[in-house]
Amino acid sequence: MSQGLPLRKDIPEQEKWDLSDLFVSDEAFYQTLNDVLETTEQFKDRYSGQLETVENVKAALPELSEILIQIDRLGNFAEMRYSVDTTDEAGQKLSAKLSTSYGKIASRLAFVESEILALSDDQLDQLIAETPYPHYLKKLKKRKPHQLSYEVEKTLAALSPTFSAAYDMYGITKMLDIHFEAFEVDEQQYPLDYATFENEYEDNPNTEFRRKSFRFFSDALRKYQNTTAAIYNAHVQQEKIEADLRGYDSVIDYLLEEQEVTREMYDRQIDVIMSELAPIMQRYATLLKEVHGLEKMKFEDLKVSIDPSYEPEISVEDSKQYIFNALKVLGDDYLQMVQDAYEDRWIDFAQNKGKETGAYCASPFASHSFVFISWTGKMNETFVLAHELGHAGHFNLAQSHQNFLESEASMYFVEAPSTMNEMLMSNYLFETSDDPKFKRWVIGSIISRTYYHNMVTHLLEATYQREVYRLVDQGESLTASTLNEITRKVYQDFFGDAVEISDGAELTWMRQPHYYMGLYSYTYSAGLTIGTVMSQRIKNEGKPAVEDWLNTLKAGGSMSPVDLAKTAGIDITTDAPLRETISYIGSLVDELEVLTKEIEQENN
Repeated sequence: MSQGLPLRKDIPEQEKWDLSDLFVSDEAFYQTLNDVLETTEQFKDRYSGQLETVENVKAALPELSEILIQIDRLGNFAEMRYSVDTTDEAGQKLSAKLSTSYGKIASRLAFVESEILALSDDQLDQLIAETPYPHYLKKLKKRKPHQLSYEVEKTLAALSPTFSAAYDMYGITKMLDIHFEAFEVDEQQYPLDYATFENEYEDNPNTEFRRKSFRFFSDALRKYQNTTAAIYNAHVQQEKIEADLRGYDSVIDYLLEEQEVTREMYDRQIDVIMSELAPIMQRYATLLKEVHGLEKMKFEDLKVSIDPSYEPEISVEDSKQYIFNALKVLGDDYLQMVQDAYEDRWIDFAQNKGKETGAYCASPFASHSFVFISWTGKMNETFVLAHELGHAGHFNLAQSHQNFLESEASMYFVEAPSTMNEMLMSNYLFETSDDPKFKRWVIGSIISRTYYHNMVTHLLEATYQREVYRLVDQGESLTASTLNEITRKVYQDFFGDAVEISDGAELTWMRQPHYYMGLYSYTYSAGLTIGTVMSQRIKNEGKPAVEDWLNTLKAGGSMSPVDLAKTAGIDITTDAPLRETISYIGSLVDELEVLTKEIEQENN
């Protein structure tokens, strides 16, 4: 039987990130948490009931920022400490301690926004004109009609840890409770868990192996579907209650407010992709079926590479030259950040038991970014790393040019810098070889990794999520069978007759933590739309386009997503960038079909 993954303690230091830039020890974390609890109490004593003048607000906001930076530092450390080894009791305890303390901290600070919003519009306008926080205050002013009384806001803030309880329970069920049976292929036993399935088995070139691992994976998920549905239902019902309390017409309107995005922009992203990208991806699925000689193209076959025999292996060390060469167009300062990430151990490359799946970039304002990834040695992962370093580049530039309250861009925009880097990686790889097999591998990687992941997987999640909130707005409660039905229909609508939606595909909703993060899923396709158009601008125009892009990144959260895109020379108030992106994906599938014919003719 295969051995499975090593324990965290057995991983070499060089493969793990160094969190000492945030906290040198757990003890230092707990000390800072106690300091923050004390500081917030003092801040409340000093300013509560005093923010009725512009001058007092001007004095309070810099102090508030310093407190928020420390909270951000604590939150990032707790999340990172836990996610690399969910089985570690000290990490669990640390995360739980922050969660319970956060309610106290948030309730003590709730008066600030309540009192600022009690000011007259003239006073608010004066603050917007005279402080370094204009965009933060404009967003706050826009929320004024939905602000509740201070006592209610304080109570909601005190309850905030319970609002994240569903997400925590989902993670515990997913990473600690679900038991996966090992499966056998060709008389060999293979261990199964979330990490091995999503990182290694899902795209395995052996059809029997791939389908069997999917079946065993789905069988394990199915046993927990009712618990997971109850957890998710609790989360969305809580969002519905708050949306109603604040006077929003729907949960979607409530969740979009913070993103500064209109309902029209949100719906357009989903509807245009569902209707216009679907036929292109059906062609791609059919091509995969033909190349692999499959009798039927099934849901669990969609992640397989166009040419698994040509998947180059790559070490962490060798990935540097690809990353550096792809991103050097962004300039020396950007490249220095990438070098620091490698050399100063900002990146957690390890694969170990208990490590959460996926990849992310945490960017605490107090230090620098940290990248979470599980390196399996597939060349494909250079795209994943370029993606996460895109977040790092964005936040490091934004944080060095904006104050804390103006540093974080809207969720609608946040995936643009990361997906743009994936496009720069593909642009670079295209230039390195004319070999048809290599070119086909590059295009296959862009479609399967960049576009399938961001504009299909996450977009179908968004379509599912929109239907969930439609039911919740109608007063419905969600059960596992309802969620399964919605998921299956979304996949069938998108893939039509080109893909058989196997038993187990309907459980895909159980795999995604994004559903506990507001309307996050659709923003991947929104970001990739901006990223695609921008990467084409850089390819065609060079330095002026790069300057526009770096200025956009530096703006951080000081502008709305519409204005950020405008700074980059892109108008997202129309559907033109989205249709341009879909057209580009269509041209990639065209080229994939041509290259496949060319390779087949050479082989015959």
